[in-house]
Amino acid sequence: MRARILYHDHCFDGAASAAFFSRFLEARLDANVTFAYTGMAHTATQLFADGMFDGDVNAIVDFKYSTNPRLTWWFDHHQSAFLSPEDAEHWKRDTSGQKLYDPTFQSCTKFIATITRERFGFAGSDLDELVKWADIVDGAQYPSAQEAVELRSAAAKLTLVIEGAKGSEIVQHVIRLMREKKLDAIVEDPVMQAQYAPLYERHLRSIDVIRVRAQYAHRVVSFDVTDLGMEGYNKFIPYYLYPDSIYTVSVSTSSFRTKVSVGSNPWALREPQHNLASICERYGGGGHARVGAISFPIGAVDDARRAAAEIRKILGSEDA
Repeated sequence: MRARILYHDHCFDGAASAAFFSRFLEARLDANVTFAYTGMAHTATQLFADGMFDGDVNAIVDFKYSTNPRLTWWFDHHQSAFLSPEDAEHWKRDTSGQKLYDPTFQSCTKFIATITRERFGFAGSDLDELVKWADIVDGAQYPSAQEAVELRSAAAKLTLVIEGAKGSEIVQHVIRLMREKKLDAIVEDPVMQAQYAPLYERHLRSIDVIRVRAQYAHRVVSFDVTDLGMEGYNKFIPYYLYPDSIYTVSVSTSSFRTKVSVGSNPWALREPQHNLASICERYGGGGHARVGAISFPIGAVDDARRAAAEIRKILGSEDA
C-alpha cells in the first residue's frame, strides 16, 4: 500500500503533522505502507493538480482543503482553510469522518494527535515531545522572544532548517526522522548539521538586516526586503528587536511568489485586537487570527507593497 501525504512545506507543524499522521496510518492500515510526501506552498495560482493524489491513500495535513475525489484524509486548523465557499460546502457534505477541521487548535499536529487518540484509539506516546513542540512553535508559545530568536531549543534549531532549506528534500528527510527520533537526536543528524551551520549564519545576518531596514511607528514594525532575495526570516525577530511592538508587516520575494507577512507579538503587553487572517483574506491570503500572509505573483512587488501599506495603516490605528 502506498500513501501520498501533502503537507505544509517549510513549516515545523507541517512536517510534524506529516510525521505523526504517517505513524497513525502505519498503525491503522499496514505496518509496511510506503510513504510519498509532497510539500505544499501558498501561491497566487492553482494549489492542487489532479496528479498529486496518486496514492492508494491520499492525505492533506496542515494545508487547505481539496475537493479532489481521491482525497482520503484531511486535517487542518487554519481559519483560512478553504479556497472558496464552494469548497467549504463540499467539506460540510462529506460523510467519511476522515476530513477534519478545527481552527481552535494551536497546531495541526496536536489536532491530529487528539483526533487519532479519541476517535481511533491511536496513542503514539513516543511522539509526545513532537506534539508538544509543534504546539509551541506553531502557536508562538515560546516563553520569550529570546528563546525563539537565539535558538535555545532543539525545536528552534530544527525550525531554522525546515524553514530555510532549499527545496523539499531536506524537509522530507526531517519528516522521516521525526517519525522515530527525539528532536535532540534529529539535530545531531549529519545531514541536519550540514544544513544548520550556513543557515545559522544567514539567521544572524537577517537580524542585522531587519534591524537596519525596519521602521517602527504606532507599535507596528514594518520592513521591505524584496531587493535582497531574502526568502524567509525568523518571524520573532521583529519582537526581539522591538519588544514594545504589537504587530509586524513585511514584504519579501521568493522563487515562486511575492509575499506580505503579517504577525502579532506573542509577548505584547497589550492584547492584539485585529484578526490578521481576516485582514489577509481581503487580499486573497489568510492564516490564523494572530498571524497571516498574502501570496502575490512573482514580480507583483508594487501590489504587495500597496497591500502592506494599507494593512500597516489598519494595524497602526489600534495605537492611535
